[in-house]
Amino acid sequence: MSELSEVRGEDSFDVNALHSWLLEQLPDLSGLPQVMQFRSGASNLTYLLQYPDRDLVLRRPPFGIKAASAHDMRREVLIQSSLKPYFPYVPKIIGFNDDPSIMNSDFYVMERISGTILRRDLPMGIDLTREQTSAIGNSMIDGWVELHSIDAAILESLNKGDGYVSRQVDGWSKRYRAALTDDVPNGEDLMKWLAEHQPLDVKHCVIHGDWRLDNIVLDLNASKMVGVLDWELATVGDPLMDLGSSLAYWIDADDPLDFANLRRQPSNLPGMPTRDEIVARYLDLSGIECEDFTFYEIFGLFRLSVIIQQIWIRFRLGQTTNPAFAEFGSAVNLLINRARGLMR
Repeated sequence: MSELSEVRGEDSFDVNALHSWLLEQLPDLSGLPQVMQFRSGASNLTYLLQYPDRDLVLRRPPFGIKAASAHDMRREVLIQSSLKPYFPYVPKIIGFNDDPSIMNSDFYVMERISGTILRRDLPMGIDLTREQTSAIGNSMIDGWVELHSIDAAILESLNKGDGYVSRQVDGWSKRYRAALTDDVPNGEDLMKWLAEHQPLDVKHCVIHGDWRLDNIVLDLNASKMVGVLDWELATVGDPLMDLGSSLAYWIDADDPLDFANLRRQPSNLPGMPTRDEIVARYLDLSGIECEDFTFYEIFGLFRLSVIIQQIWIRFRLGQTTNPAFAEFGSAVNLLINRARGLMR
């Protein structure tokens, strides 16, 4: 429960109104829920609704945000509802609401998947053996392969067809140029290299867009994955681009200290697969052929640098004062230079 806190005042809502609406979806609910807020995540707001006999989870956009394309609840519901029959790790959707009378925004409620989510370091009191961490890492890879094996036709409305790799390289390059500040590399050499070395799409399938241990619910007793959360970036795309994007967050135990300091998940534990081992197992299980993964690794580092730079420019301009962002400029420099090293 350490990831939960009381609801921040600016993020509160009318619990009675929400409960009345939920009764239409689940008539056997009793009593008002105790509401807690998940502290993790910097995008959509997520709440735990604790009823006497069950826990539910509510997601909604940040208050004051009106750009539906950036915080599209309906899209998240479409993805999860479409995937649930084929991918059991997706939380079951209880209901979606687009009536602004309850909390002045779209929102949805889903079941809560019980289990453990691993953050940067293991929770206090939890120790894992090498065998357990190895099983957890393999379960994560196996689930990834299973997701990518699902026929993309179930999300046909999100399928833009051939050219996914090209669209990603072009789109992230435009975002980086738009967010450029004078204390980070202009990255033109890196973006030029990506544009000139991009491969064709290997196939089109459902991809998650943010596949990390801190988005995966685990059964630690069985050392396996039981749920996958945060589907807001999911779409139809190239699976190796999904792999490369997520591996930018994966820190090996022997990585240089400056890169290791960016770690957000316990990927450095004894027994966890390395990036090379993840790629090898993934390619073996998926049957996808890739003689050289370098392009996807470089793209992943560049994409992550753009995500961080978009936050860094807001910090530089005083649009956010969160002290956690104070070193993001240094992180962008590190990631761009790491990608350049692989490029050369």
